[in-house]
Amino acid sequence: MKRWGFIGLLALTACMPDESSNRDAQQNVCPGITAGMVPGKPEVNPSNGGRERVIIRYRRERTVTAARVNQLGGVVTAAFRSAPALAASVTAEERLALAKDPFVESIEPDYPLHAQGPATLPALTLLSGGVIRSGAVAGEYTQELSKVQASQVWDRDGDGKPDPGAVTGQGVKVCVIDSGLDLDHPELKDAVVAAKDFMDGDNVPSDGAEGRWGTGHGTHVAGIIAARAGVGARGTPVLGERGLVGVAPGVQLIIARVLDLEGSTHMSIVMQAVEYCQEQGARVISLSIAGGMPTYTSAQIFQAALDNGILVVAAAGNEGRGEVSYPASDPSVLAVGALDIQDQRALFSSYGDALALVAPGVDVLSTFPRGQGSFAMVDVDGTQPAARSALYAPQGETWGALVDCGGGTSRDSCGEGASCRGFIAYVHPSPYVSPERAVVNVMMQGAVGVIFASEVMNGGAEIIALPRRGHWVPSVTINQAASTLMERQLGSFTRLGLQPVDYAYMSGTSMATPYVSGVAALLFSARPSATPAEVKAALLSSAKDLGARGFDHEFGYGLVQAQKAMEALVGPTP
Repeated sequence: MKRWGFIGLLALTACMPDESSNRDAQQNVCPGITAGMVPGKPEVNPSNGGRERVIIRYRRERTVTAARVNQLGGVVTAAFRSAPALAASVTAEERLALAKDPFVESIEPDYPLHAQGPATLPALTLLSGGVIRSGAVAGEYTQELSKVQASQVWDRDGDGKPDPGAVTGQGVKVCVIDSGLDLDHPELKDAVVAAKDFMDGDNVPSDGAEGRWGTGHGTHVAGIIAARAGVGARGTPVLGERGLVGVAPGVQLIIARVLDLEGSTHMSIVMQAVEYCQEQGARVISLSIAGGMPTYTSAQIFQAALDNGILVVAAAGNEGRGEVSYPASDPSVLAVGALDIQDQRALFSSYGDALALVAPGVDVLSTFPRGQGSFAMVDVDGTQPAARSALYAPQGETWGALVDCGGGTSRDSCGEGASCRGFIAYVHPSPYVSPERAVVNVMMQGAVGVIFASEVMNGGAEIIALPRRGHWVPSVTINQAASTLMERQLGSFTRLGLQPVDYAYMSGTSMATPYVSGVAALLFSARPSATPAEVKAALLSSAKDLGARGFDHEFGYGLVQAQKAMEALVGPTP
């Protein structure tokens, strides 16, 4: 049993200056509580000041000129090699003048895009499938790694490490277009061979800026692909000293940072990154970003990447709708949806005609900026249920009586035992209130920690994220089995702790995408002369059929299978 240390958390004891349990009679809140988001500085964006971001498309390549845009007062932000187009920010008057230019074919929107990880998941997905497991990892091999057959390609003798001379992705460059990377993470720092930060305009794509970390999204994605075998980071008690290993632990990474600190970007920035990946010799692009609509220019740039030997793999989207998001839906791109732990479509995962493959995307463990991840420990009168920490929740330890707070829908939702002296709130996920609002509501009633229940039979709670700025308390989710037990332990003394580690659990089609990217890299490594069409055909023909026979809208062609895809491409391995 873990020995609990009494680490004082000032933010958690703000409501405990004395023994009083008096509440504001009108609002039913404790005095002196500060809870919730702290607004950040507005980001400098060319769309401010009455300007909008656009793509100016010309009729012919030789007529593309930034001089005319500048002359009219517009600001050119990018020029493309693969399409006769410029990205710019313009006023309404400047746009009208450009539209009258006989050399201009059209003016397209420069759509906003977003990371397809937990920062963009709707509150309802807290109720979606996916069993929280005990957290055990077989050596360096996660359950997801085994599901996609990665270790069967490079660890045929099953001794827990890559075989000498095995195909591990060596000689292949995978470009991760995302939020950047913790460049000093032990599992990844030796994997990067080229990098560019399109947000800051330099060659240091750190997953953070202004003295604070970003979302960690890019570090998590990169680890799924390329975490090095035998090189661990801080990950106890879930991981051993060797850490975990990626799908293709021998690949070289190209890192293109295109997301801001909140996980957002624009299509023009992603298109620049695609051209950069091509310039650097990538064979695979992993794109866990979605949003907007197709344009002539974006389609041309993705087609150019394909024509130049690059397989672009993208996230199908987290809207849970029957239509794959863009750019995954582009004909030149391979769209990937997410499975839960039981190999069912994750409820948040978009699907439809354009879906090609699915891969694990719920409760996925991977690398995270050092010390920014956390593993949860919960103890209720000696019982220790499996739990997941809410992303970005404050680390540390707290304790108190376990109090039923219903859905946390209001500031009088907590029942008997709630006290301004502190308690642990037990919250039932509600489709009518976001997790962060529920946390604020129970904090205002005196909660110093939050446990989110799961009420989904044969399923579990989704990984949730709290806003990274603000005043919060340690918060975790537990699975359905643990929730049933908790119902009988209300009022019990409960300890809750979040221990800082260099890994995190995340969910989303963002997490499914790099599994397919990594398998594609293994195939290119086995046959360097293979074309994207040949690799794609091998991936689709060998996938594990999960739904209706053959292709279907829920699963595409099925769950990606590395070993079977390898056999489809190069034949059986002796």
